[in-house]
Amino acid sequence: MNYPRLRNLNKILFSTVLVVGAMAHAGDTKKSLEMLKSKLNKYGAPKVEGTEKVGDRSAPGLYFGTKKINNNFDSVDDVKKSMQGTATVFVKDGSDFVRVSTNVLKPDGTRAIGTTLDATKAAYAAVSKGDTYCGDADILGTAFDTCYEPIKDASGKVLGVYYVGYKK
Repeated sequence: MNYPRLRNLNKILFSTVLVVGAMAHAGDTKKSLEMLKSKLNKYGAPKVEGTEKVGDRSAPGLYFGTKKINNNFDSVDDVKKSMQGTATVFVKDGSDFVRVSTNVLKPDGTRAIGTTLDATKAAYAAVSKGDTYCGDADILGTAFDTCYEPIKDASGKVLGVYYVGYKK
């Protein structure tokens, strides 16, 4: 029996199973949200420390463990690659939630970092109270199926928001 050929066949089958598995969850906001949370929480507990420029504004620095999330796009881009959806991490800045890491694009094609969660929308109201919101949302003029979940510290204080979504 030709074992190298068998090993190659096993690699192909394993890769196919991974791709099909990811595709089965594409469009699933809850699975995508869990993936984003898992990727970030593996670094440690969330905390806010210092400030950093994101887009055209300064925002509090959001960390998971020692990993700074501001202007770091690894986790949100992993969600896009694996789940074909959009993902954002917001940090709370006063009454605003500011995008500090995102793969959501502005109309000019640049990342929408430094923009804020619209305070007039249902998602804002929910996360401000510490609740999760899943449902339709208009994001920078485009309709999405979304989930927003507050990022909380150990005491339950809202530090920011996890977001995932799929264009409708």
